[in-house]
Parts: sequence; structure tokens; C-alpha cells
Amino acid sequence: MTISARTAGYAPVNGIEMYHEEHGVEGAVPPLVLLHGGAQTIDLSFGALLPALAAHRRVIGVELQGHGHTADTDREMSLEVFADDVIALLDHLDVDRADLLGYSLGGLTALRAAVRAPERVNRLALLATHYRHDGYFPEIAAPEQTSPRLPTEADFKAMVEAYARVAPDPTAFEATLAKLQPVAHGFTEWTDDELRAIAAPTLLVIGDTDFIRVEHAARMHELIPSSRLAVLPDTTHMGVPGRTDLLLPILDAFLPVRT
Repeated sequence: MTISARTAGYAPVNGIEMYHEEHGVEGAVPPLVLLHGGAQTIDLSFGALLPALAAHRRVIGVELQGHGHTADTDREMSLEVFADDVIALLDHLDVDRADLLGYSLGGLTALRAAVRAPERVNRLALLATHYRHDGYFPEIAAPEQTSPRLPTEADFKAMVEAYARVAPDPTAFEATLAKLQPVAHGFTEWTDDELRAIAAPTLLVIGDTDFIRVEHAARMHELIPSSRLAVLPDTTHMGVPGRTDLLLPILDAFLPVRT
């Protein structure tokens, strides 16, 4: 069944109406689920990658609670909640197993899903993702500092504009960003044993000027048994998913389009 013409809608998931959209074509391989970065949308995180990713497979883009088209509620935000929402969406779509491609907050969500429901995850691609708080450079926790690793004014402007274009309440960006801070910076860390237990083939990608220390990504690579690691040159945390020249060949090699 061809789904190259975009289909989009909302699914009743754990008390929220979760926005999702589908691209591409049905095939013999599990669908690929895209999980965006914090305070971002599907388009902002993956717009540059999506046409190529969907050329030969079914791709499901998801917008988490309080992101993009998906309205926020009084419900708690946490990685556990986000991960359970993703698994519930797979149930709603009758998808038994999927490949997960997560960027930043989406990578943390994908990693949590892989640990909580390993039987649902076929392959795991984590862009700009850490597993312990000390994986970040210290200046990331002190944004008053000046660092080439931090988001630029243009990065923030792009997030605000993307949010305003599609959010149910276009004025709620700052409130959503504040609500996300403890999720991104106060999550329960994974243990080394939890990473060692991940059976899914895993791809780790960071930029050489990322929030994440290269040695931290290398430690993740050591711990996750079937993993590979790529460090993109001249690439910031915010720039990782936009480096299609480097990233698409790596993803093409990692995500087969046929069994």
C-alpha cells in the first residue's frame, strides 16, 4: 500500500490525543518511527531527512505531549510517560515492532522505550543522545555562558516559529519549554547493565561540537552490545539531524529497506 501522499491524524493515547503522520510505502521491514527533539516538531527535526527515509519504507512521525500539533495537558511529562505513549501508539496502529530514530529528547524517549519494551524495538538509532547527566559538557547546564555548543538565537527562533505554526496554543512555547527542563535534565539515569541488556542493533550519532562528550558516546558504544558510533565533523547538537550529506549514508547502511 502506497502512503507517499502524507496522511496525518490523532490517536487516543494514555489520555492525550497524539498527533502522528505517515509517509512512504509499506514494505517487508518494520516501519521507522521518528521522535523529534525537545521543543521541536517532526518537520523541524526531520524535514531534511524525511524524503530520503520515506523513499523505500513506511515512516511514522510522532509529536510528543506538548509538542507541535499535540496539545499539552495537566499530565506529568517524563521519559517514561513519553516512551509509554510511543508504545501505545504502536498498539493503536497495529505495529508489533518498529525501528526507532530519536533525536535528543526523542533519542532519550527511544532509549527508554527500548529498555521498557525491548520486544517492540527492532533497531534503535539515537542522534545526539546521552544516558547519564555527566554526558553533557558542564556549560550546557549554565546557558548564561557563551559556547559554540549551545543553541544560537537562530536555533531558538526556528523552534518558536515551528511551534507557533502548528501548536493548538501558539503562545505556550515558553511554558512548554519550562515544563520540559526537568524531563531533559532530571531524568532517571540508565545503569550500565541496562545498556548492556539492549539487544537491538543500535546506531549512536553525535556531532563533534555536540552537547555530549565524545568519550560519553564512546562509553555508550562500549556498553551496548550491537552498536556502532559515528561522530559528525563540524556539527553541533542542533545541527546533527540536518547533516544529510553525512547522516543519510550512515542511516542507509544501518536501516535496511528489505529483509
